[in-house]
Amino acid sequence: MWEDPKPGYKWPVAVSQPITASAEKVWDAISMPGNLELCHPFCAKNPVEVWPGAESQDQIHYLSGWVFERRFCRWFEGVGYDLDIGRQGGGMSFVSWRIISVDDQNCILRIAVYPHVLQDVPMAIRWLPHIVHVGPMLRTYLSSVVRGFEWYVTRGEPVPRNQFGAHPWFSIPNRHNRVFE
Repeated sequence: MWEDPKPGYKWPVAVSQPITASAEKVWDAISMPGNLELCHPFCAKNPVEVWPGAESQDQIHYLSGWVFERRFCRWFEGVGYDLDIGRQGGGMSFVSWRIISVDDQNCILRIAVYPHVLQDVPMAIRWLPHIVHVGPMLRTYLSSVVRGFEWYVTRGEPVPRNQFGAHPWFSIPNRHNRVFE
C-alpha cells in the first residue's frame, strides 16, 4: 500500500508519528466520524456528509476560515484511507493516511500529502517553491495533525486548538494567502 497512489503527482510531503497505543485504537480514532474536531489542532468543525468507507465525504472548517471538502476514494479497514481534499471548485490535493503496527501497544501514524498547488508548473521551476515554501509549510502542518491524533489517542481528551503552535495557512485568518486556491 506504499506505491505511488496518485500517478502524475510528484513530491509528496509525509510525516510519521509514533503512538504508544495499538493500531486498533488509532484506527478507531481516525475512522470515527467527525474525528477532526477532537484530534486536529486547526479544525473549528468537521461536519460529516457520508460515513464510513470509500464513499465517505466530510468537510474541515479551519480556524483560518477556510473550508475544505474531503472526498475519500479508498478505505483499508484497520489500516488507513486515501482521499482528495480541497476548496469547493478548486484544485484537489491527494492525501494518504496509514497506520503501521509496531507491536500490540505501539504503532506509527503516517500522513502523506500530494499537493496540487505546483503540479501544473514545469518541473524545472516548481522545485524551488516546493523546497523553500510549500514542503516546509506542509511538513509543519502535518506534524501538528499527527501529534494531535497522538494527543487524543494517548490522553483521551480533545487536542486544544493551536496546541503545537499556530499555522499561517490553517489557523490564522489570512485572506491574502492564495496557496490553495
